[in-house]
Amino acid sequence: MQYVTLNNGLKMPQLGYGVWQVPEDEATPAVEKALEVGFRSIDTAKVYANERGVGEALANRNVPREDLFITTKVWNSDQGYENTLKAYDESLEKLGLDYVDLYLIHWPTPKYDEYVETYKAMEKLYKDGRVKAIGVCNFNIEHLQRLLDECDVVPAVNQVECHPYLQQKELKDFCDKHNIHLEAWSPLMQGGEVLANDVVKGIAEKHDKTSAQVIIRWHLQSDRIVIPKSVTPSRIEENFDVFNFELSPDDMEKMTVLDRGQRKGPEPSEMNNK
Repeated sequence: MQYVTLNNGLKMPQLGYGVWQVPEDEATPAVEKALEVGFRSIDTAKVYANERGVGEALANRNVPREDLFITTKVWNSDQGYENTLKAYDESLEKLGLDYVDLYLIHWPTPKYDEYVETYKAMEKLYKDGRVKAIGVCNFNIEHLQRLLDECDVVPAVNQVECHPYLQQKELKDFCDKHNIHLEAWSPLMQGGEVLANDVVKGIAEKHDKTSAQVIIRWHLQSDRIVIPKSVTPSRIEENFDVFNFELSPDDMEKMTVLDRGQRKGPEPSEMNNK
């Protein structure tokens, strides 16, 4: 495993396992398999409705708690200062944990203008030692800048949609400037068309790897945290098997030119669902 050091000194596995769209009853065996193959970072969220299933897998683990890195998120309907504190306690109860390593705001939902107060509640959780690090998801530069201007703790992570067709270069540069780690959700574009791209397939054949492994490796070498998701045991193993090869500078350049600004998910400024 490779690790990144967050801006507060906390070490986080650069490769993690995501459980978005994994039903509660499938989350337990899926996370158990992920831990078995070597994943130590697990990414969930209240709105995924599988925190309890993840918690069952963690309870069954043979891995010391200090070797795990658990992320969850506050959902849009729980934003606001007091609501966020309550939501954190509820997530801890479902996960069966005393703390999570990283707590994130799931979306800025700018229409409601609650994300600053939400983040201030998370700062309290952090300053009280109840969470190891705090950050955000799906924040554009304008949302991040407001937190930098109005809050005390620089977000440790900004988790956003990122894959070869949406590379988020300007956002990554801003995050790098402020020592915020960019984390890629939907890193394989949800297993869609990018896996069939001829450039990606050509690089995969050259290294005797799959397209998914090449894309995960590209994320790692681009200094992004990455959280691929699968419930298929063989693919969970495949997604972890990315530390025994390296993409060349030419490979990396070929991947870079694939960017087309193509989203699968919502534009963050327009996502205001509660």
